[in-house]
Amino acid sequence: MTPADTAPAPVAARALLALVVVLVLLATTGWTTVRHQPPPGPSREAALAAWARDRVGHRPLPGPAAPPRTVAAFFAGLGPADGARLAARHPFVVGNLAGAPVALRYRANRITLARAYDAERGRTGDPRLSPEGRHEAQRRIDRFASLLRPGRQILAFDPTGTGRVAEVLGDLERARRVSVVVPGVDTNLLTFQRTHGRYGAPAGMAQALYDAERRAVPGAGVAVIAWADYTAPAGIGVDALTGRLAESGAARLVGLAESLPGDARVALFCHSYGSVLCGVAAPRLPARVTDVAVSGSPGMRVERAADLATPARIWAMRDADDWIADVPHLEVGGLGHGADPVAPEFGARLLSAGGAAGHSGYFTPGTVSLGNLAAIGVGAYPRLVCARADSACHDGISGAEGSRRA
Repeated sequence: MTPADTAPAPVAARALLALVVVLVLLATTGWTTVRHQPPPGPSREAALAAWARDRVGHRPLPGPAAPPRTVAAFFAGLGPADGARLAARHPFVVGNLAGAPVALRYRANRITLARAYDAERGRTGDPRLSPEGRHEAQRRIDRFASLLRPGRQILAFDPTGTGRVAEVLGDLERARRVSVVVPGVDTNLLTFQRTHGRYGAPAGMAQALYDAERRAVPGAGVAVIAWADYTAPAGIGVDALTGRLAESGAARLVGLAESLPGDARVALFCHSYGSVLCGVAAPRLPARVTDVAVSGSPGMRVERAADLATPARIWAMRDADDWIADVPHLEVGGLGHGADPVAPEFGARLLSAGGAAGHSGYFTPGTVSLGNLAAIGVGAYPRLVCARADSACHDGISGAEGSRRA
């Protein structure tokens, strides 16, 4: 190899290479663009305006952007009846209000879901809808019906646009450890759960992690949140190559972490573009977030783990067959997401992704990758299987003796 072969490529050439690779991947992978946007649901603007006008006694209601502690203090000063009345009058706002009591948010979101279900059923007979529009309306009806099933705990729900949703598995109010699954591209209401490719969708990822954590340490007191409560890029396009949507999503993720009840330790499990979002959120995360684990990451918008400016431990894994490895890990003029988190020089703790089988298999039951994620979630660090490139990924963690090597 000559010196010319090892010289850095010109900026323009590197950017062009990134674009070419992305276009090839777009043509060859299963990631699809949402071509037909769902119709608007209940008016967010009308709901917020009605909330702003309302009062409890002579007290104004806290703004939707108020700090979670302010919202929590407001609801703590209400009686149960007043809280229930607010949830009934303003279900859209209460159901998505960081800091509102968890049980009240569940109740409010069931009201919004029922209304969205009825509205969508009314659309199916609209003669102005194309066959594709009717098919999409039916898919939304099916999704709303599924989310309304008894026992499901919906922490956030917004049916407008492509939609946002977050679901809780376990007892969030009493949990000692909380895991948050942060998914990537093409996450929306319709892709929140799938029959085929179940463990590549947020609901399936969270269920697999929840089950694995309970098996790892029975009685550990865990809860898992399938967090699809941000607007994700649709397909691998410009939005997926920049941090614009990660910035807005990061603010929502920080709000979630700040508003969780109790004093549970929190771990974030960030897949694909979700790891970009977690990287942007990292400097603002509260101290209760002790671990950030990324899988199939295109980058975290920094050059080194230390640049994330968080005391949380940073973990990274990538399956040998994950096509994300072929995406150039660089950032040029806002395009791209920076260094590769599984590169040794990045400084993350590297974990084995054994059995993951590609980009969407990290949460598949029975894999080493899921076992590692579950071990982080319950704090069972001695059970971690390090990647061969980092056989000491567990070093410096109290009580982590006995960890194995992949």
